[in-house]
Amino acid sequence: MSEPPNTSQPPNGLKATTALGIAWIAVPALAGFVLLAQIGPASDWITSHGNWGLVVYILVFAITSGLGLLPTFTQAVLGGWVFGMWVGGPAAIAGFAGGSLVGRVVAAAVAGDRVEALIQKHERARAVRTALLQRGFIRTTVTITLLRLPPNSPFALMNLALTACRARLWPYLIGTVLGMAPRTLILVGFAGAAASTGARDIQTFIKDGPGVGVFVGGIIALLIVLGILGVVVRRAVDAAGSDPEPPYQVLGKNR
Repeated sequence: MSEPPNTSQPPNGLKATTALGIAWIAVPALAGFVLLAQIGPASDWITSHGNWGLVVYILVFAITSGLGLLPTFTQAVLGGWVFGMWVGGPAAIAGFAGGSLVGRVVAAAVAGDRVEALIQKHERARAVRTALLQRGFIRTTVTITLLRLPPNSPFALMNLALTACRARLWPYLIGTVLGMAPRTLILVGFAGAAASTGARDIQTFIKDGPGVGVFVGGIIALLIVLGILGVVVRRAVDAAGSDPEPPYQVLGKNR
């Protein structure tokens, strides 16, 4: 008599999805530090394309963020460093919007219907997905916006999660833009102000500019503010999973 099949191991499709998720956490974090350290040469490379530099920046942003190779925050810094706030801001938003579409295609190809089948087998998973992503255009858009808003929300991994949960295209795209725009514009503005001092790179800016203490203190203050915002958003999203009211009403009650 043949032995029954071993069902303790996940299917190959779920293994691939898990591996992609792990890669999309580790790779952008490591590559991001490299880009920040080499922001001077990266800026020179973009400006070497002349009038096409802006297009090159947006395309590289979209492809590398969508494939999970570079994080959005370091590419936003690069955009502000090269183009300043008023050009770099919209360019960075266009970059991560395009990256979310690239990531959606990649995640859909890897996850396929396997994650959907797994969700269907678990009642709680089905309930959470329905509460967060399948209750009308506005609610879904607001929920995705809230999920994208915290600074510790990994871009590529969130692309994978939302795609696996079958988030509809337009709420997915609009919520991504609305949720990520605030922190992106802050980073672009910061980088543009730093570059306007004439510094060659971030290391030079820290050394010849405000000094390490002021620079690190400013970063810590920003992270604290964004961290508080992330806690508020997480509570709103958790409430949205069990409350029939939209997340923005939940936020209003917490004021």
